[in-house]
Amino acid sequence: MIIITCQIELNLPGVASLKEKRSIIKSVVKRLQREFNLATAEIGHLDVWQSSQIGLVTIGNDAGHLQSQLEKAVAWLERNRPDVYIVDYTIEFR
Repeated sequence: MIIITCQIELNLPGVASLKEKRSIIKSVVKRLQREFNLATAEIGHLDVWQSSQIGLVTIGNDAGHLQSQLEKAVAWLERNRPDVYIVDYTIEFR
């Protein structure tokens, strides 16, 4: 059994309140769950308006496939959410 995690640091320019930020992050997290069948959550910068950290986790037997799935999720986020900028991301095997 292989567990792979991905931490993504996000910048949310133009966000003026925590309510607006949470609306955007909630949408991103739910869409990533639905599109890629991943466990997702906001894991950092909870009280900062214009930045966030989200975590993605997947589990399986094929490390290559799992890593590819997480990389596709990051690429999808870059392509489909122009309101959210990826500052950095890391993928780790557990």
